Amino acid sequence: MSIATAPLDARTRNDLTGVSTATLTTVLLKKGLRNVWLRGARPLAPGQPRLVGRAFTLRFVPAREDLATPASWASPVSTRAAIEDMPPGCIAVVGAMGVTDAGIFGDILCARMRKRGVAGLVTDGVVRDVAGVLGTGLPVWCQGTAAPPSVAGLTFVGWQEPIGCGGVAVFPNDVIVVDQDGAVLIPAGLLDDVVAAAVEQERLENWIMSRVEEGAALPGLYPPNAENQERYRRWTQGDPQ
Repeated sequence: MSIATAPLDARTRNDLTGVSTATLTTVLLKKGLRNVWLRGARPLAPGQPRLVGRAFTLRFVPAREDLATPASWASPVSTRAAIEDMPPGCIAVVGAMGVTDAGIFGDILCARMRKRGVAGLVTDGVVRDVAGVLGTGLPVWCQGTAAPPSVAGLTFVGWQEPIGCGGVAVFPNDVIVVDQDGAVLIPAGLLDDVVAAAVEQERLENWIMSRVEEGAALPGLYPPNAENQERYRRWTQGDPQ
């Protein structure tokens, strides 16, 4: 039975859209989470927007010759069936074991995901039919491209279950944020705390950047000492000094 995707409220989505993945990794590190950056998930095209969404997970295991066949694409347990379960606004996160010589999705599957309103695709694997994939307009983060189909190296086994992607444990309904630096996971249970801390961290760093642009030296500013913490506090209250 597929796990239902929880809604992500507009305020949380908007707040996280204004926070970089770099800031998020810092905030999560402060909370004791070091392994949240999905290795190998790089933007397929330059200029892809920062995206925020609930993780909709898909899992591959190593290919087994009796299962990894073109006939499996018509199976009830297939990437095709999984796509029909994806809700609008989710981010498909595919655990492909880092395999780089078998494309997990191509242009037709990505086009269907786009039609269903899926926000983006994140994987530690690769895609195929790259020109067509780019033509669908679906933002993709992956390790690159390969012509062979998924069954050349992988067996699809399920969706909406815990997976490993880029060395990170991803559970359905965790939140994914992706930008030009890559993909970061926010555990669902920590979402509210992380969002609040990340918004504040981003605001602080914007203030620090403004001081740097004015010529301020970094020692005592980044991170801020007591004097600069007070200056920042006054700034947040409307005091330009």
